[in-house]
Amino acid sequence: MRIRLILVGRSERGFVADGLRHYAERIQRMEALEEVVLPEAGRGEVPWQQRTESERVLAALRMGERVVVLDERGVLLTSPAFAQRLGNWRDQGVRNIAFVIGGAYGMTDAVRERADLVLSLSPMVFPHQLVRVLFAEQLYRGLSILRGTGYHHG
Repeated sequence: MRIRLILVGRSERGFVADGLRHYAERIQRMEALEEVVLPEAGRGEVPWQQRTESERVLAALRMGERVVVLDERGVLLTSPAFAQRLGNWRDQGVRNIAFVIGGAYGMTDAVRERADLVLSLSPMVFPHQLVRVLFAEQLYRGLSILRGTGYHHG
């Protein structure tokens, strides 16, 4: 599979960038991974920021690509259930998956409606920068479960 992480805004320096790079390197040993960084909308009213960033996300998505949007209102999956979803898509012949992590103010309904899966990492809300690291680890974990590497103990 070819995986694209679509991220709104650059990763902050320090532990966020280091953590994302750490898991991205591990993922790249298993699957092709591309990081697509879209610019933040800048200063303005929150609805304008959401709309502008959502338009950029929608423009970055490709035809035929499975789309997973990270959103606090999404479904909660265990790590094995997430791995199973990835495995099912792989077995169905899905070649390209885009995982979308929006900016600080989230995305519009249009992005969630385009998604094949709206996924929540937790009922709690996390800073969008931290979500990048948390999700990258879960993606690595899911791929590791599919390969039986022993990384996941559960």
